[in-house]
Amino acid sequence: MRRSITAIVSLVGLVLGSMTLNAPPAAGRDACKDLPGHSEVKEALEAIVDTSPDLTNAGLGNEMWASIVNRDGIVCVVAFSGDDRNDQWPGSRVISAQKANTANAFSLEAQNGFGGALSSGNLYGTVLEQGSLYGLQFSNPVDTAIAYGGPDHDGGSASKYGQPNDPMVGEFIGGVNVFGGGLALYDGAGKLLGGLGVSGDTSCTDHVVAWRIREFLDLGNVPGGVGPNGTDNLNIVPEVTPGNFEHPDCGGGVADIIAGLSAP
Repeated sequence: MRRSITAIVSLVGLVLGSMTLNAPPAAGRDACKDLPGHSEVKEALEAIVDTSPDLTNAGLGNEMWASIVNRDGIVCVVAFSGDDRNDQWPGSRVISAQKANTANAFSLEAQNGFGGALSSGNLYGTVLEQGSLYGLQFSNPVDTAIAYGGPDHDGGSASKYGQPNDPMVGEFIGGVNVFGGGLALYDGAGKLLGGLGVSGDTSCTDHVVAWRIREFLDLGNVPGGVGPNGTDNLNIVPEVTPGNFEHPDCGGGVADIIAGLSAP
């Protein structure tokens, strides 16, 4: 009898242990409560991408990915604009999360008179050779096991990509990206809540779509930045000078669109 009780207790322990291992990360359960959910982000992304014939985003006209991370870098949302995950460049899924992480990781709330919002594209010129942040893009690699849903990278989680249960959600993705498409998210009180990343087209169009999504979600209350008019907009130039907060022109008239994003 004693041996049977011991066996039952051991079995219960194994079951509970398995449940703990398969449960959502504790850090991610309540960490996203101040940020938009999957349906809100997908709605905004679809609205901005689908309006391109009337409100041009320039670029290639591709479907796109969007991701949001919270202030700690936990992924809260991964979504896509198309009907299926394969309607967008597959590689842009992780890039969108990487951009969100970058904008969040290198932005601050207003302090000491400085509004420290940095978009991912603001960093482009600073990481070039002879730039003051040369090599930054290699400093914080993406966790590929999290990005693709398991250490074997066998594609078994692919059906979840872009869904509310995307394998990145609730996890720390990491990554640093230094071209357009990543923006910090600030509420109406100027509190920094996290970051948004968009990918799937040219880097300039990624930035335009991210900017418009942030406005759609009313999370663009930036206290200041290194871009034009004290924002975190891109400073588009014909030739980027290493060390400066500048970004190259992607062509197709997108420079004028970007300039209008932060017009007074």
